[in-house]
Amino acid sequence: MSFPVLPVILLAPVAAAVVLLFIPKEEHRLIKSVAALGTFVSLFLTLVIYFNYNQDVGGLQFVTQRDWIKDLGVTLFFAVDGISLPMVLLTNLIGFCAIFASWNISNRPREFFILLLILITGVMGTFIAHDLFIFLLFYEVVVIPIYIMVVIWGSSKRVTKEYAGMKLTIYLLIGSGFLLVGVIALFVKSVGVLGAPDMSFSALAEAGAQLSNFDQIWLFALMLFGFGSLISMWPFHSWSPDGYAGAPTAVSMIHAGVLKKIGGYGLIKIAVVMLPLGAQFWAPWMAVLGIAGVAYAAFGALAQKDLKYVVGYSSVSHMGYVIIAVACLDVIGLNGAVANMFAHGIMAALFFSMIGFLYEKTHTRWMPDMGGLGRQTPKLAAGFMLAALASLGLPGLVTFVPEFTIFVGIFSKYGGLAVIGIAGIIITALYALRAGAHTLFGPPRPEYDHLEDIKGPELVPLVVLGFVLVVGGVLPSLLFDMINSGVVPLHAEISNVLQLGGNL
Repeated sequence: MSFPVLPVILLAPVAAAVVLLFIPKEEHRLIKSVAALGTFVSLFLTLVIYFNYNQDVGGLQFVTQRDWIKDLGVTLFFAVDGISLPMVLLTNLIGFCAIFASWNISNRPREFFILLLILITGVMGTFIAHDLFIFLLFYEVVVIPIYIMVVIWGSSKRVTKEYAGMKLTIYLLIGSGFLLVGVIALFVKSVGVLGAPDMSFSALAEAGAQLSNFDQIWLFALMLFGFGSLISMWPFHSWSPDGYAGAPTAVSMIHAGVLKKIGGYGLIKIAVVMLPLGAQFWAPWMAVLGIAGVAYAAFGALAQKDLKYVVGYSSVSHMGYVIIAVACLDVIGLNGAVANMFAHGIMAALFFSMIGFLYEKTHTRWMPDMGGLGRQTPKLAAGFMLAALASLGLPGLVTFVPEFTIFVGIFSKYGGLAVIGIAGIIITALYALRAGAHTLFGPPRPEYDHLEDIKGPELVPLVVLGFVLVVGGVLPSLLFDMINSGVVPLHAEISNVLQLGGNL
């Protein structure tokens, strides 16, 4: 395809943000409609390339590449493969739904949607960039809109929104600081190996594979800390629940749905591929930290009474499965990790959108203050329970097969840790069903008899994300065939380096 489809997908939200600058701030509906159109264009084109991607050929497709900073070997290199394309689709599905989850925003909506569109663009850019400099550039673009949106439009009772925004930002910046040190060191060493500066993923992977075991080990440790902080790896996770609780609904959706996935994606596509011997050395430690996060955060979610904190700790727990799956360093584990990132993103975004609507209507997220809302708001209740059932991995929904795949990978590689992982699923079922029981069931409370169910634009997140949850569960091959086309060659590349490097 000669048409530069990826730049158009990337820039459509930016174009919408530019248009919003010229719309009067009083035109709330027009502002929201333009924002929705920008994200719809990106979503539509992403679906087009998803179903036109040649899985038999695999590799990088829909490539756009231009020289940018020649002295540093930086190129505007945009492409997708079987791993990045599902992440781009996830970003645009959630970005589109986040607009409608924010449809009732009345406080400075123009500024809100401009920042939201920039945030979506930044996240999307990390998944289509195949130049490490460009990847880091988009990653840094993400941090600033999040802080502003949490501080201005956020809400939280346990901590102030200012505290939540600052804590979130500081953790992300500290993680990116370690990541930046690792990237610069890898680049400097790669110049000596390659003979010329080149920041493309493929060139750095070629150079990284030729580094000594010691260099790979300490460079991977820096990247693990950086990407691990972003994916909320235990014990660097505490920013995550507070950040979710303080953020407005749309930011919570994007944060849990796709921002964390930058950490998992970077861990696979950058750290593991470029430093495979380092990954092999640290893999057992990654597995231990991953399973610790699963157990700790699952019990943490069980102890919460604020709905956003329940889902916040739940997200930390689910990301623990991704970390341990990556630590397997085999096709099964990597397939499960990528598929679980996609599945969890859809589930978490739907969960946060329903909690956001619930908060708008009841002005509380405190479970003891609710009950019986399933009778008063049946559509909202349906979305809430669909997300809760997906969280516990109900067969027939998109989360089931990825989690099952991860357990197969864990058991074949780490044995006993699989038992703890399965115990985590049991705790997940407890807190997910408990949240539904306390919120939706039981006798309805008279003070909520006036509530209106979700309707009109508010139904978009339920319809779109709910559809993906069900179709992805019934037809998992739509997701797994795509991911496998990217994982198999990636694993072959890693295996070749490990065989040459020997066992550590």
